[in-house]
Amino acid sequence: MFYVFLLDSSSAWQLGFQDAATPVMEGIINLHHDLMFFITFILFFVLVVLLRTLYFFSSSSISANSGKNVVHGTVIEIVWTVLPSIILIIVALPSFALLYSIDEIIDPALTIKCIGHQWYWSYEYSDFESQLGVINFDSYMIPEDELEIGELRLLEVDNRIVLPVNTHIRLLITAADVLHSWAIPSLGVKLDACPGRLNQTSVFILREGVFFGQCSEICGAGHANMPIVVEAVSLNKYITWLSEKI
Repeated sequence: MFYVFLLDSSSAWQLGFQDAATPVMEGIINLHHDLMFFITFILFFVLVVLLRTLYFFSSSSISANSGKNVVHGTVIEIVWTVLPSIILIIVALPSFALLYSIDEIIDPALTIKCIGHQWYWSYEYSDFESQLGVINFDSYMIPEDELEIGELRLLEVDNRIVLPVNTHIRLLITAADVLHSWAIPSLGVKLDACPGRLNQTSVFILREGVFFGQCSEICGAGHANMPIVVEAVSLNKYITWLSEKI
C-alpha cells in the first residue's frame, strides 16, 4: 500500500511551494517553474560573459590602446535589445493569462464573507440562515498549552471554515479595524482585507484536505496569532455540517 503525504501547511526549512489544491495554484507553480528556466539561462549566460570579459580583457592580457578604435557594435546592440524583448513577450503571455484567470469570478454556488479583526477572523455564510439568523462564527487560534497531539502550533483554530470540493466559491474579504490579509498558499489565495471595502476572489478546491494559512499583513501585536484553516470536504459531508449549523 502506498501513502501520499500532501504538504498543506508550512514546514521547517521549507523552500518550495505547498501542494496545490486549486487550478489557480497549479498555474502559479507551473509559471514559476517555467520562469526558472529563463532565469537560470540568463544567470549562467551573464556569468560566462562576465568571466570571459575579466579573463580576456584584463590589463595584463591586452595593451592599454587595443580598444581605442572600437566605438560601437551594431550587431550586438540589436541582439541584446531584441532577445530580451522576445523573452519578456514569452514570459508576459502566460503571466497575463494567469492574472485574468485569478480575477475571473464565475457564477458562484456559495459565498463566504471573511472579516479580519485584531486578532482573529470572523466568517459569515451569507447564503444560509439559521434560527438565530445568518450563519456566522469567530475563529480564534488555539493557545499552545491547549494543543492536542498532532495539532500544529500557531496554525490550529477553534472553528474551521468548512467548504465543499469541486464547487465555485466566492470569497468576500474585509476588515473591521485595520488592514489584514487573508492568505492560504495551497489555494493560491492572498487578498487584502481593508476596512470599509469589500474585496472578492474565487476558489475552486480540487481535493479534500485541511489547508492552513495566516494573516499576511502586519496588523499589530497579535498579527502572528490569527491563522486561517480551511477544511475541504465532500458535498455530502458539507451538507451534513451545514445542517448542524442551521
